[in-house]
Amino acid sequence: MPGTNPEQAAAVVLGELADLPHLAELPARGPGADVVGRTAALLVDLPVETTATGWRLAERRGRDLGRAAGYLSADLDALEAATQGYQGPLKIPLCGPWTLAAALQLTRSVEPALSDQGAVADLIASLAEATAAHVAAVQRRVPGARVLLQLDEPSLPGVLTGSVPTASGLRRVAAVDEPVAQEALRTVGTAGSVPYLVHCCARRVPFGVIAAAGATAVSCDLALLAESEHDSIGELAEAGLGLLAGAVPPLGPAKAGVGATPGRATAETIIRLWQRIGLPAATLTGQVVVTPACGLAGASPAQARAVLTQCRETARLIPELIEEGVR
Repeated sequence: MPGTNPEQAAAVVLGELADLPHLAELPARGPGADVVGRTAALLVDLPVETTATGWRLAERRGRDLGRAAGYLSADLDALEAATQGYQGPLKIPLCGPWTLAAALQLTRSVEPALSDQGAVADLIASLAEATAAHVAAVQRRVPGARVLLQLDEPSLPGVLTGSVPTASGLRRVAAVDEPVAQEALRTVGTAGSVPYLVHCCARRVPFGVIAAAGATAVSCDLALLAESEHDSIGELAEAGLGLLAGAVPPLGPAKAGVGATPGRATAETIIRLWQRIGLPAATLTGQVVVTPACGLAGASPAQARAVLTQCRETARLIPELIEEGVR
């Protein structure tokens, strides 16, 4: 979310997304409020620090970790205050193990942790323990919540194809085998004993890997889907997984045709995609959640609210348009 005020962000989220609120991230506050810094601050026995080029594993805890922990504490305080009496699903995002391994640098090095198998193994184990503790902390603060864990994995396609660059940019880190990637996602995703989904707002989402890792749902940017990936969506849906469909551009409502609202235009787009895949329209309302295509940190507060409003309006219109027989 945009801005630096966690109370305002929580109020907007609860106001616009009352059926599926989430713990907001406010990266505009600086290092430690970003998804990598927030998640790294939770790691168990793996301190991190900031450098001129990003976050890296460190030998001891320092001020950077304290700042990141303070941001997260303020975010949780705001969420707890905004959800008094709330009962229902609550989504909490964390950086996934592979994107974290690609983003963090090794101790006293500028090379990505992903390049060191021992560091990756330690990172996965630490993140799993941290995830379990974080889920439990949220459940204590919002006792009526049914927590849904989201692992943000924009780097996952690059990790699997061996396209993550080394520090020099002249070489690439070796590709991670799919079974290894699956096991890490499963280890971290199931650590909190709650349903989990994987969000990947990149091209060539590895749907099969995510499904095999035991995720409950996949979140992706529909605009980046190639036609060849439609079958993968169909296979996920037939297997019972949910789809968080990133259908609304994060910098403002999509343009609608003459006589159509942005919400209606987006709803029609989702319905037609479902039909092209060959899935029964009746299953759409039970398996699809309408979301922004990606994060809203780059939007203005007004744009962010408009995007969330359009998501809600789109979801409201989908069953109506299905009944009307939109094609």
